[in-house]
Amino acid sequence: MARVISVFLPMWPVDRLRRQENAPSDRPLAVAGRVGNRRVLTAIDLAAEVLGLTVGMPVSKAQALVPDLRIERADPVADLASLERLAFWVLQRTAPIVAVDPPDGIVIDSTGADHLHGGEEALLEALTGRLALSGVTARAAVSDTWGAAHALARFEGDLHTMPPEALRLSPATVAGLRDMGFATIGDILAVPRAPLTRRFGAEVIRRIDQMFGEAADPIDALRPAGLIETRRAFAEPIAAPETIARYIRKLVTALSAELEAQGVGARRLDLICHRVDRERQTVRVGLAMPHRDPQRLTRLLCDKIPGIEPGFGIEIMTLTATITEPLAERQISTLAPEAPNLSGLIDTLANRVGHRAIYRVAPVASDVPERSIRRIPALADSTADGWPDHWPRPARLFARPEAIETMALLPDQPPVWIAWRGIRRRIIRADGPERIFGEWWTREAERIAVRDYFRIEDEVGDRLWIFRAGDGEDAATGSQNWFIHGVFG
Repeated sequence: MARVISVFLPMWPVDRLRRQENAPSDRPLAVAGRVGNRRVLTAIDLAAEVLGLTVGMPVSKAQALVPDLRIERADPVADLASLERLAFWVLQRTAPIVAVDPPDGIVIDSTGADHLHGGEEALLEALTGRLALSGVTARAAVSDTWGAAHALARFEGDLHTMPPEALRLSPATVAGLRDMGFATIGDILAVPRAPLTRRFGAEVIRRIDQMFGEAADPIDALRPAGLIETRRAFAEPIAAPETIARYIRKLVTALSAELEAQGVGARRLDLICHRVDRERQTVRVGLAMPHRDPQRLTRLLCDKIPGIEPGFGIEIMTLTATITEPLAERQISTLAPEAPNLSGLIDTLANRVGHRAIYRVAPVASDVPERSIRRIPALADSTADGWPDHWPRPARLFARPEAIETMALLPDQPPVWIAWRGIRRRIIRADGPERIFGEWWTREAERIAVRDYFRIEDEVGDRLWIFRAGDGEDAATGSQNWFIHGVFG
């Protein structure tokens, strides 16, 4: 089943202007343009909205209400060009098929790509969050069709209760529907189609059918100039998995030859299968390192064939290297053994469960144990120093310390016994304390906070890492309660 994401940018003209400013201004900002003979506000920022301004308000009235209002001239051409650049940015981070939905939106065919981002909800949250960090106000919705996702991102409620504007109709058509008394999409659905077609042409019926999935609504994907791409059209549509695999192999061979000619390797491949019913099936695979080995690339793409629904047949297949990096030839020695190359295994796993799920742990310059690690890509180089070696760290560090019961004789002495998860353990050996102070520069509460860590071994040989929150005397340094934070070995 197809899944489409619509991203609505309600303040795009003013967001674009704000992003271009070197020194952002605190003054309310509005964009003005002409509607007929009237000069009205076509876009406003949040500050202007709070002051009571609205889109469509005459400029003279807006200036009277907000004397210090900054007004810029509307520039639809610049808005569209910048929207396309933003769509290219989204293309690199979400799915193979991304297009602009002018004048204030982006549409994404996310079919089969959501699992690479942790699910649809995580994908929407990450996308809108990244846009917000870039200074772009955005709302996003996902549905089975472009028309439904477009409407849900811009209006509230059920599709039947939404206004005619939700149908992606021209302003003149919307005005005509309003004049005839159609206030909602449900009102339009309640009348026969023939009179609507005679009055407005095929546009209204086509948009309704596209919204409810009864008519095709293909998305013309953006493609940056200079991409390395191969394409294969078929005289007869193909559908069998083995036939799809055979032509994937041919496409990869041609693409690899072009990659080699340009001295680059692919970091991401997008395969788009154009079906005879104008639907598209997409496959995206990523690589941990740049590669142009035909066998590896073919294997990664063929692993995705079970997720391709050919329908009544595929008539065109395109394979694009959407991300490439320089790849120089290297000399292989038969005398000295090389370190094992794990990139193939990492690529296979990452394209099955998502790249976020495959990572390695790197050290961070922090004395607080739970802050001393971070996740980095599996094959990324870590430039940070290693963990301190004067005090060993456990092989397994808990995400959150777990409370334990103890009995200790003196503040600087380890406990005699601990009770953890309902089991009482007698301590045979212990080493410590290792005192770790709070990071006072992060927050005031850590200015005098301390932890005293001990490495202990119980009677069955389990080696544990425990600590007391506080110095054992001053209540201001911590709760004086004991916790287990990790397990050695």
